[in-house]
Amino acid sequence: NAGLSPVKVSLAFSADGKGFSDWQEFVPEWNGPYADFRFNEAKARFVRVRFTTNGRKCVLDDVWIFGLLPGNPIDPGWYADPQIRQYGDTFWVFPTYSRDFEEQTFMDAFSSKDLKSWTKHEKILQLKDVPWGHYALWAPDAHEKDGKYYLFFGANEARPVENAITTDTRKLRDMPKLTAQPFGHRKYGGIGVAVADRPEGPYRDLIGKPLVDQFWNGAQPIDQYVFQYKGGWYMVYGGWGRCNMVRLADDFKSLVPFEDGRMWHDVTPKDYVEGSVMFERKGKWYFMYSSGGWTTDNYRVNYSVADSPFGPFEFKGCVLSSQKPLATGAGHHSVLCLPGTDEWYICYHRRPIPSLSRDHRVTCIDRMHFNEDGTIRPVKMTGGAAVK
Repeated sequence: NAGLSPVKVSLAFSADGKGFSDWQEFVPEWNGPYADFRFNEAKARFVRVRFTTNGRKCVLDDVWIFGLLPGNPIDPGWYADPQIRQYGDTFWVFPTYSRDFEEQTFMDAFSSKDLKSWTKHEKILQLKDVPWGHYALWAPDAHEKDGKYYLFFGANEARPVENAITTDTRKLRDMPKLTAQPFGHRKYGGIGVAVADRPEGPYRDLIGKPLVDQFWNGAQPIDQYVFQYKGGWYMVYGGWGRCNMVRLADDFKSLVPFEDGRMWHDVTPKDYVEGSVMFERKGKWYFMYSSGGWTTDNYRVNYSVADSPFGPFEFKGCVLSSQKPLATGAGHHSVLCLPGTDEWYICYHRRPIPSLSRDHRVTCIDRMHFNEDGTIRPVKMTGGAAVK
């Protein structure tokens, strides 16, 4: 009786020429014809079993095994929007726990010495430690500064609410969906910042309120990326097809105005939706970002280039997109350059095939190569280790 009775599965597999087997009794969480379960055998980190149903019978139809160590995804769990950083000799990935918003009440992190084997650090930030958080945590960024570790994040499914709305009425007229409505405290949110003494936390909210809660320029205050430029700290952010740049105070507790007195500047590039990333390489500034719909197969990563992070940016095209039969919906990424080299990596989420639900996303790492003229080559997704 699918979905009600335990199912006992006994299967045999082989990996690297060595046979192994395992079994597990479980009550599957049904989503269409698919059920997931885990094996105790370390080599088989994640197995997906497909059943076909005929009345009261369940027939094993197909089996997929993926995520054999080392390789992609870095963990079999559902994680998205990853930020990758290097602190000392350790690499860190800070992702969103990819579930329904009501379940996104914490953030985990992963650490590695070699970009191959990863250690999970659970609940480094929890919603209960964010005084203004009521709904969900998502899309983090991370930085080390003066011996402290900072985690920037989105909380609540931010919508314009009374007393927290852009004053740009022209944008409100142009974008009716931004009209202020009494959504309540669950919808009041934005970009927050937390601090800890160690990369693995525990993190605590730094200022007791969002760092950005305004909908300036029609940009939803989410998907922040923090970077340095000419000795100052800046942040690009924004959803709903708009991207702003703001300047951070040195203690990360507030925003400071630009020299022209404005609090934000519009830096929205061509075909932008969300998930901004800004970095410099060989005198050029690369603005990478996600396009398409995050729940769809057309989610992808585009990029534009300029001489400064303020633009103007020249659109260069798409560098990461669906690659069947491996995965679809690749996007919301971050990048890493190994110190002292020109060796780059892209850390991103993608949807396995078949995808089990809207939130079925996994975090992966692959090489990112540049051409001689500075353009980025299309990224080839792998199912194995990106680092040899």
